[in-house]
Amino acid sequence: MPITVRTLDDASVPAWDAFVDAMPEGTFCHRAAWARVIETAFGHRTFYAFAEQDGAVTGVLPLAQVKTRLFGNTLISSPFCVYGGLLAADADSAAALEAHAEALLRTTRAAAVELRDRQPMAANGAWVGRPDLYVTFRKQIEADHDRNMKAIPRKQRAMVRKGIQYGLTSVSHRDTAVLHRAYAESVRNLGTPVFSRRYFDILLDAFGESADVVTILDDGQPIASVMNFYFREEVLPYYGGGTARARHRAGNDFMYWEVMRRAADRGYRLFDFGRSKIGTGAHAFKHNWGFAPAPLHYRYRLAPGAAIPDHNPMNPKYRLFIETWKRLPLPIANLLGPHIVRGLG
Repeated sequence: MPITVRTLDDASVPAWDAFVDAMPEGTFCHRAAWARVIETAFGHRTFYAFAEQDGAVTGVLPLAQVKTRLFGNTLISSPFCVYGGLLAADADSAAALEAHAEALLRTTRAAAVELRDRQPMAANGAWVGRPDLYVTFRKQIEADHDRNMKAIPRKQRAMVRKGIQYGLTSVSHRDTAVLHRAYAESVRNLGTPVFSRRYFDILLDAFGESADVVTILDDGQPIASVMNFYFREEVLPYYGGGTARARHRAGNDFMYWEVMRRAADRGYRLFDFGRSKIGTGAHAFKHNWGFAPAPLHYRYRLAPGAAIPDHNPMNPKYRLFIETWKRLPLPIANLLGPHIVRGLG
């Protein structure tokens, strides 16, 4: 039977998600609910498409158009996600979805299509890879807390134990106000625009029991917080941050341990520390936990004359912006940040 490419609609959501769940390379970032999240939170157009053969889904492409005056016009699969590129059961379905993306590149007049693949795809001369920039950190965890603790290298394990000795505790909840206060302070200090609290509310609403917030308390006061996603046997701590007090009390170190401990108790067996840029502090922090970096295989289809988008903080042209942003009063950063970050994808 021929392969056809169809647009995701409400009726096809169950089949889409069932395909993602069944594919070994499927990720949380491929889930259909991201289309609603991206449209509702940021106002971007989505072009979620799937390949179908003989009535069965054989591939998915969660594509969205991130278009702003400041950062240009790019089709991304998937924006605001570390993964979520093309996912197909066979080469023909992959080729059909690639051709669909190339057609959208022309009709939307975008500068590029960016596919955030976690694994390398078959060579296609029309698509170009990105020089090494991002890696991901993923590691198996066990049901036994002692074994998980001992798997953490000695210096990092000492930081976790420091948080335990300070008497830090954790709670699991769905309070985005607590999360946003810690996250906003943390990313402002890094010179990065913050997401709105509304975005966090939309995520929790869209993903239900597949998402939660873990917050660290010091004498009953929140000092660090992180939103986590759950997919198959994996836990992904995704949006997190800590206050100045957290840095002095090993709050961030203790926080990721608590996410791991709680996830292990719930039966999850893989801890996904997410994406980091090579050579950054976040990269070093995750490596210190004993996680080995694995390269990500982002690839691009460029419009004539276009270059690979480079909107990352290590780009020298953003250096002055970042240093200025670090000095902004937090209320101003929280007011301006959501209008900027929607264009970064």
